[in-house]
Amino acid sequence: MERHPITGKNFDAVLFDLDGVLTDTAKIHAHCWKTLFDEFLKTHALRTGQAFRPFDIGTDYNLYVDGKLRQDGTGSFLASRGIELPFGQPDSPSDEETVWGLSNRKDEMVRTMLSDQGAEVFEDGVALARHLREIGLKTGVVSSSKNCRAVLESAGLLDLFETRVDGEVADFLGLTGKPAPGQFLEAARQLGVSPDRTVVVEDAVAGVIAGRSGGFGLVVGVARKGDAAALRENGADIVVTDLKELIV
Repeated sequence: MERHPITGKNFDAVLFDLDGVLTDTAKIHAHCWKTLFDEFLKTHALRTGQAFRPFDIGTDYNLYVDGKLRQDGTGSFLASRGIELPFGQPDSPSDEETVWGLSNRKDEMVRTMLSDQGAEVFEDGVALARHLREIGLKTGVVSSSKNCRAVLESAGLLDLFETRVDGEVADFLGLTGKPAPGQFLEAARQLGVSPDRTVVVEDAVAGVIAGRSGGFGLVVGVARKGDAAALRENGADIVVTDLKELIV
């Protein structure tokens, strides 16, 4: 592996994505997206007379929704199928047929599954975060999820991070979600560090693009889904399959 030591000599802070890097809630999100969209697409097919083509976790999830704010993911996937819906409002009811309504319905599904199952942890990601805190680097979480705090609490990880810029913070501050760099830049600002002295750790292409376009000092891609080539092509400086490789 090409060595890029993450030490205080080279960097001041490390920003972690949540899903797929620290916790394994991607399966929960993928299941909820599929349930949501398949229900909607069946109704849409009956109403329009078009053939029903289900949501494909293997392709649609990675291409359109992974790593994005949920309303952006909803809009992106619907656009891929040529479907236009009113955008709605952040407080649109979950039974409303709008982009926000569908997004809020998906959020309800996720919260139910998290309550029932809890969040699994990627031990290599947690080990790296703990190591970084021990050597004096600042750490933060940057996630598109509005359930970020609940996931961190359920996994016992909340105290590992000094800041959290998640979907709720993004909405409050009017930040554009990944692949735009705004959430990462806000996290760096909150930590009082310069982007060029900050590391971004991401498993999603959208997050890697955000890290690269934000001018961060090192963008680490975590290839948990066999997508090392895509992560490199979109701007990851290095790609690993186990984050313990970065503990020097």
